[in-house]
Amino acid sequence: MKNRTILVTGAGGYIGSVLVPQLLNSGWTVIAVDRFFFGIDKLADHANLTKLRSDVRLLPPSVFEGVHAVIDLAALSNDPLGDAFTDETWEINHLSRARNARLAKEAGVPRYVMPSSCSIYGFFPPSQILDEDCTPNPLTVYAKANLAAENDIRPLASGDFTVGIVRFATLFGVSPRMRFDLAINGMTETAWRTGKLALMRDGTQWRPMIHVRDAARALEFMLGADAKAINGNVFNAGANDLNVQIRALADRVAALVPRDVEIDWYGDPDTRSYRVAFDRIAALGYTTTMGVEDGVREIVGALETKRLSRSLDTLTLDWYRALEEWRSRIEEVVIEGKIIKRLGAFPCVASS
Repeated sequence: MKNRTILVTGAGGYIGSVLVPQLLNSGWTVIAVDRFFFGIDKLADHANLTKLRSDVRLLPPSVFEGVHAVIDLAALSNDPLGDAFTDETWEINHLSRARNARLAKEAGVPRYVMPSSCSIYGFFPPSQILDEDCTPNPLTVYAKANLAAENDIRPLASGDFTVGIVRFATLFGVSPRMRFDLAINGMTETAWRTGKLALMRDGTQWRPMIHVRDAARALEFMLGADAKAINGNVFNAGANDLNVQIRALADRVAALVPRDVEIDWYGDPDTRSYRVAFDRIAALGYTTTMGVEDGVREIVGALETKRLSRSLDTLTLDWYRALEEWRSRIEEVVIEGKIIKRLGAFPCVASS
């Protein structure tokens, strides 16, 4: 393959900041597109890396020229964000990804990979194991926008434009752009810090899980997968043995935290519950490598050594709200483009 250039949107995010170094280590050249809300330093400089600070809703067609594949990660990334930024979730998660796919096809890009979410399944009884042919039941803005993007993008698949959709299980594990607003990550950090593990009632709900490094591996796997096998198809990404009930998951987390931990119940019973089958992607040769305990141990280790800590920018919704508030406050005090520091000489009046 002569063309080794991959365009990754959302490259500075939770998955992207793991995926991009992985692609570089595999010999790819990467164009990393992101607003870099969490810092451009989340991606280390590299000879084969171009960092492009841009809003994915505004990408020009020229960005896609000469690219071998697009991995369109950019999205507002969970249900609370979808509720707080509803219009923006539809714009970014649905409309801009559909637009990017069309622009990529028009530019002659051979392959497009769209990360989606198993959250589109919504709620099903635990006796039903959901494969990719099940009718989705999205319950939230985030899930509905992902499904709408899938439905717009899959029909673009053709003989010269390979489209693969990857529906991720719930993510966990350490990333340069760390998130403590994910189930396992949040459980581990709060249990380690406070001795309490906040758990949404009633704990019987099912969720599939996948480590962030395995998620990145799944995306790179799609770059090399047989075009006929993946074109226009959807693949659940995870592992059958990583379907877990939340209460049992909490017990597994608590057992690995080096202190006594008690469950702190909150809220009404969660209406989202689904068990997912991952046989389709496994049949292509993809397998996960990391289990729940692996993820919890690495998070605890990073917390113990102070390589990780809970901060405002590890809680995605809180961070976005803070950015919007800071912007508003700054606009109130800016005069002629300045706050306190000034540019140029102060226009003093000469004494007579």
